[in-house]
Amino acid sequence: MRHVPFFRWVLTLGFVLFACAVGLYAVGSDLPDARQIDLTVLDEKPDGSCRVRWIDPYQKRAREASYQCDPGRSDLLKAPQYSDSHGRGWETGFMLTEGPERGNLEDLATEQDLGNGDVFLLLGTPLIALGLIGGNLRALPRVLGVQTRLIRHAFDLSEAATWAAEEYERAVSAVREAGRHDVLPQGADSGPGSRLVTALWVLREAGPQARETAVLGRKLANQLHGLLDDAAPAAGVRSMLQAGPAARSSAAQAVAELRLLLADAERNGLPERFAQTSVDLLRGQDADLAALAAATDFARDPAAYRHLLAQLTGPAVRPQAPSTRKGRWWRRRR
Repeated sequence: MRHVPFFRWVLTLGFVLFACAVGLYAVGSDLPDARQIDLTVLDEKPDGSCRVRWIDPYQKRAREASYQCDPGRSDLLKAPQYSDSHGRGWETGFMLTEGPERGNLEDLATEQDLGNGDVFLLLGTPLIALGLIGGNLRALPRVLGVQTRLIRHAFDLSEAATWAAEEYERAVSAVREAGRHDVLPQGADSGPGSRLVTALWVLREAGPQARETAVLGRKLANQLHGLLDDAAPAAGVRSMLQAGPAARSSAAQAVAELRLLLADAERNGLPERFAQTSVDLLRGQDADLAALAAATDFARDPAAYRHLLAQLTGPAVRPQAPSTRKGRWWRRRR
């Protein structure tokens, strides 16, 4: 099931409405300017309906009109408590200072009506809040599922296991290739430069445990490769947020299996074994030193070399005349 970014669309809609409200406030306000003035309350009802008087500086005379006073203002501002010998009250209002209606009082009831900008703002603000809160709450479980360090550790172990297996396979292939063009000397002295003796020496230096480590490394690498593919969404916050429910479920299961494999590998010391096997199999990189060491070791125990060659090549390899070709037969994997 594909992830549907519901809260992202809610947040986008909220920002669009908010931008519309800002635009309307910026360019759509055509209300005339007004200034605050004092009003004399001539008569007032309990609901705030009153009749007021003020001085109109444009017509240069006193004017009277109905007005909606604030019924909740202090009683000291109302008649008869207000300090006015005529028993009048006091209120403030706004007088228009421009346009054809200048000098008139601003109608507060009209001002209280909601405009388009107010509607957009009232709709956009809760949508923005819903998108932010809902999106973060929805993303929280996915963010908590990120296991960057564990994925990196599993990837490093997979590479180490793969290298150990490939180095061993490369060393065995070198023996088989050399066996097609070279034979083991009959005597104890092989002489320097025998490719077959040098290739066998690399495996002897790695020890009999190298084959077991290589087999174990290939098996573990295959297991880790499949699990790492499934656990890929858990490698980072971005990939986890973009993954769908099915991918996140598979990633969580793969991460749990990776955790068990890594714990078992650490308990058995597999990372160290893989690293040591790779190092042991790289000792043939310097061909001259390896050939000299191989000749010395062959002279000490030629039977062990013949036994190892028989194990690796089987009856398919027949003794042939020594090859005259020289050169480096091994290249380190980069």
